[in-house]
Amino acid sequence: MLPMLPPPALRAPSAWEQATTSSSIGRSAMEEGCSSNWPATPCAAATTADKSNCTVGSTNNSPSEQVGHGDSLIYSLPYLPEDIWHHIHSLMPMSAAARAACLSHSFLNSWRFHPNLSLNFKTLCPRTSRGNFKCKIDSILRNHLGTAKILKLNVADEDSTYPYIDRWLEVAVTPGIEELTLTLHKKYIFACSLLSDGVRDSIRCLQLTFCAFHPMAELGPLRSLTKLHLRCVRISGDELECLLSNSLVLEQLKLYGCNKISFLKIPCVLQHLSCLTVSSCFRLQVIVCEAPNLSSIFLCGEIKLSLGEALTMKALLMRRPNVVCYARAQLPSIMPNLETMELGSDSEAVNIPMLPTKFLYLKHLTIQIAGGTFSPSYDYFFLVSFVDASPSLETLYLDVCQDDMAHESIIESSSPHLRQLPELSHDCLKSVKILGFNSAKSLVELTCCIVKAAVSLERLVLDTLRGGDDRCCGESSGKICWPVSSAVLKESARAAIAVRRYIEDKVSPTTTLTLVEPCTRCHSLAFG
Repeated sequence: MLPMLPPPALRAPSAWEQATTSSSIGRSAMEEGCSSNWPATPCAAATTADKSNCTVGSTNNSPSEQVGHGDSLIYSLPYLPEDIWHHIHSLMPMSAAARAACLSHSFLNSWRFHPNLSLNFKTLCPRTSRGNFKCKIDSILRNHLGTAKILKLNVADEDSTYPYIDRWLEVAVTPGIEELTLTLHKKYIFACSLLSDGVRDSIRCLQLTFCAFHPMAELGPLRSLTKLHLRCVRISGDELECLLSNSLVLEQLKLYGCNKISFLKIPCVLQHLSCLTVSSCFRLQVIVCEAPNLSSIFLCGEIKLSLGEALTMKALLMRRPNVVCYARAQLPSIMPNLETMELGSDSEAVNIPMLPTKFLYLKHLTIQIAGGTFSPSYDYFFLVSFVDASPSLETLYLDVCQDDMAHESIIESSSPHLRQLPELSHDCLKSVKILGFNSAKSLVELTCCIVKAAVSLERLVLDTLRGGDDRCCGESSGKICWPVSSAVLKESARAAIAVRRYIEDKVSPTTTLTLVEPCTRCHSLAFG
């Protein structure tokens, strides 16, 4: 039999409610352990209100009418129907709702019906020992039987709570609940029996972290489930397919670190599925997606993706080795209607081909091929193939940060000739940012080619460091200088020379050129 915590008793105000209010009600109880037993309401101290100057009553007086003088002032809230007070209370975050219940009779009665519960060590034990943690969870859930619409429970770092999880979920997961976010224990098995028929009717969002979950076909339909997020959950591909087949209105599926899945099939019955995210599922090799209306994919890992004709696909994020070449060669025919694309790779060994295929609707492109050291044979110039293939492109963000630039530097090049594409012209490109800009000859050639072709270019940012909105820019105050190696600073100086010598005079007067260089503080922090 599962261990039971002692039933709560009406006494001094609970430690958690005291911790979330600045009033002096029952302050000493904050230091008590589990033996203190939480009260049935957050403000059993209402009877001791005369010891505090924060009592509020519900009267027919005008708003905020003062009664009494000096330290005995009591404030009255305006009269409103009880259901309106309940609605106002339900809109408050849990900590604010508890404080209000401690301070106001108008909110005290509605505390038991507060629909939004967020239970974790940070919210429940900001000032007290961990020994009280499970007692507080137990008390709150006992006093919100069947009333929670949103439950967020995080006990991942509290091993002592493991024996109580089943009972807590049996109490809290009832028909009417809409959002369930659970961060549990790796050895815990989330029971399918919790998803009763009534729960399956109401639940809209299910997020599970650190547990096992083994749904089978007999689970039954989850008629309202629109969001399913699984992080580090032990679930097989077949079990997940059963769950998906019973979630016909699902709109969003996110999988992180689910390492028991090697093959994932997303059935065609998911007519509403629009967003798929898969990351760090290291055993996953193949995804076959038959959902007809998928519009966004975020995929990290070397996973074979089979989509058929993905005509509805609008946004794509992919991170894997050699993804830049793959995207240029394969995706125009698979996802011809893409509007936003982000590609990330720490290893690009193959140069991008110049091809006739197009991304006709692509407006926003991010390419990150940052790494330690690029192969000297990798040719940045061929990235212009994406510009040529994307006539609607408006923004281009290129991250080529590296620790050691091994390419031929244009500063030291034996040939001053720069390759060009005179036939290239682009009418839509307005903003280009290159992060980690260096003096590699092929990168300078790429930049010059873009500057000449983009007749509508408004903004060009060449950042010679690992930049960011919060890092230093010149001598600006309030910014951060990140330590960099002496080699990076040296290359940054060469990049700045390349910009002034080969690029600056080619920039149109209607284009704002921003060159980001290391400041004196950056030099003072250099190492190596």
